[in-house]
Amino acid sequence: MAPCTLIIPSLAALPSYCAALRRGWSPDNTRSVAGAEELARIERDPAGFVAALDDPEGRGGPITLPDGSVVPRLPGFRRWIWDGEVAGSIGFRWQPGTARLPAHVLGHIGYAVVPWKRNRGYATAALRLLLAALREAGMPSRGLSHVELTADPGNPASQRVVTANGGRLVERFVKDAVYGGGETLRFRIDL
Repeated sequence: MAPCTLIIPSLAALPSYCAALRRGWSPDNTRSVAGAEELARIERDPAGFVAALDDPEGRGGPITLPDGSVVPRLPGFRRWIWDGEVAGSIGFRWQPGTARLPAHVLGHIGYAVVPWKRNRGYATAALRLLLAALREAGMPSRGLSHVELTADPGNPASQRVVTANGGRLVERFVKDAVYGGGETLRFRIDL
């Protein structure tokens, strides 16, 4: 397993994050343009960008979906996968008091590893660390008994990350049109 930790995004680590974005990495697997958009936001307001990645009250502005529609922001946060430099990102979002998510949200957790560090166990380690933190934070006592993640049928690497962390397949479904439709797999991990 990759020797990595999860760090709270910070101005000190921001240059490493920007370097990954400049190499063409996108922290959003559904929108390849997200990396360029984040670089533009960082250039305008580095401190504001970093602060917006930790929003447990969901007070940030609305979210623009891949089809351009706008929806309210859920509470959530992102952590950077760190091995001395940014190796990727993992995010968690939720609705207070329930494990249910709006139809436009594919899962509670999303992650993306930089291409030059894939297939080394970073995603598996990051998901393990995030799940441990959620359990330690008492998320089950706040109505979140499990988390859901999705993976496309053609992405066996992502499926292995989830199953290695206790995920079990609960359904095959067609993604919302804003994500291009198409079949995907929903996994559940008990907290």
